[in-house]
Amino acid sequence: MAENSTEKYIQPFISVTQNVFRDFCQSTVTPGRVYFVEKDEFQKSWDISGIIGLTGEAKGAVAISLRTDTALKITEILTNEKHEGLDSDVTDATGEIINIIAGNVKKELEEAFRIVISLPTIVKGAAHSIVWPSEKTRIICIPFDIFDDQEICLSIAIDPTKQ
Repeated sequence: MAENSTEKYIQPFISVTQNVFRDFCQSTVTPGRVYFVEKDEFQKSWDISGIIGLTGEAKGAVAISLRTDTALKITEILTNEKHEGLDSDVTDATGEIINIIAGNVKKELEEAFRIVISLPTIVKGAAHSIVWPSEKTRIICIPFDIFDDQEICLSIAIDPTKQ
């Protein structure tokens, strides 16, 4: 993906993420400065990530990464129940959030690409790493502020195969 075309592909991810958190979590997320990260640098103190693979005329993945306290608060909003740790409800909520984001972005990008999305994969563990699909694909990170003092990260690695 060329640097000058990046914004055109990133904007749907930002607007969809804001809409999903507003509509499903009754929460406002505010995007921060978008930045590129090298594959071996992509590690922060995230405790859970939901990942969706992308295939078709663009290949890659999109992931949402959260800390435990943020994942617990989002799950509590979605289930109306308190959770003490990264249990199956928290895992399911994380998977559902990334699934809804990816599905809605897929609709937004249909004009440019026909994309097929995979089922969500969840990775748990303090400071885990995500292994991205291609050596040459750059990882774009979109940080979002949520709940006044917390952060989530939407990461995207897309390599258009359509010429």
